[in-house]
Amino acid sequence: MQEAWTLTKKELHSYFDSPVAYIVLSIFLLLTGWFFSNGLFLENTASLRSVFDIVPFIFLFFIPAITMSTFAEERRAGTLELLLTMPVRDWQVIVGKLLAVTLFLLTAIGMTLIYTFAVAALGDVDFGATFGGYLGLFLLGMTYAAIGIMASSMTRNQIVAFILAFGIIFVLFLMDKVTAFVPGWMSGFIQYMGTDFHYQNLLRGVVDTRDVLYYFSMTAFAGILTMYSLARRPE
Repeated sequence: MQEAWTLTKKELHSYFDSPVAYIVLSIFLLLTGWFFSNGLFLENTASLRSVFDIVPFIFLFFIPAITMSTFAEERRAGTLELLLTMPVRDWQVIVGKLLAVTLFLLTAIGMTLIYTFAVAALGDVDFGATFGGYLGLFLLGMTYAAIGIMASSMTRNQIVAFILAFGIIFVLFLMDKVTAFVPGWMSGFIQYMGTDFHYQNLLRGVVDTRDVLYYFSMTAFAGILTMYSLARRPE
């Protein structure tokens, strides 16, 4: 894991050495702050629910934008082959990039803790729902990041990587919302495959191992597909 962690630090440095990271984080905080402020001042409710409701929608665009260059840019620049011929395994490269993106997302999510402190100062915090919400955002972000990295590994065009990642994530997000349009025997499976279904379960404050296992399984599956994509080494 030392090689993966070294790559993680390199990727993180590349994020924060660029002004783009700070712009993206600022936009993320402004968007979440807008919805939190609306609930606080317009609806007169001190709650984190509006933040937890809007972040999954922001992630639909935010995460594909972060991950679209992870492999696509290296493939376009011709540095991917150099990276993969170094004394490092493919899975270590994937884990390193996934950890870097996940830590970047944790930074963004951590910035919203300011709203938690505001709610605590103005009223009572539902600690169960708050913990479940933040855990859900972490797991959701990790899974979406793995999908985004997988999409990036399949092309050298960052725009194509963004569209592909967005498409897959959007379909998974909608899965539990289309059960009325599928045969009854399929509805349970379709619902279970929905990322938002498990997120809403965690948002209730009840941490079910089935929901946690779902996110880790989806992340691992996306990682396996990424390994397969890298193993093909298309030019």
